Amino acid sequence: MARPFKCRKVVSKPMAYYFKPRATPLYELEEIILQLDEFQAIKYAELDRKDQTAAAVDMKISRQTFGNILASARRKLADAVVNGKALKIDGGPIKIIRRNWRGQHK
Repeated sequence: MARPFKCRKVVSKPMAYYFKPRATPLYELEEIILQLDEFQAIKYAELDRKDQTAAAVDMKISRQTFGNILASARRKLADAVVNGKALKIDGGPIKIIRRNWRGQHK
């Protein structure tokens, strides 16, 4: 029997949810969906420079699961950039955690 699926904890929301190549109409482009947990993994690994263990703890998932999510996100980003596809950031198995006015998680 498969393990039950765990939601990933996401605290960052993207400032923009859609990216596409310039001068190409959207209807001509293939679309890739980057899920919000993949977005969070890229942010932790590349912008915040967190190691996989610390980032996995923050997302409340295993280090192996974090690595798998990060690898998937990197493949999708590379595919969109190299092959000129539209990138949509949306959805996924997540639980959004809001911060209070002191910057702490609720």
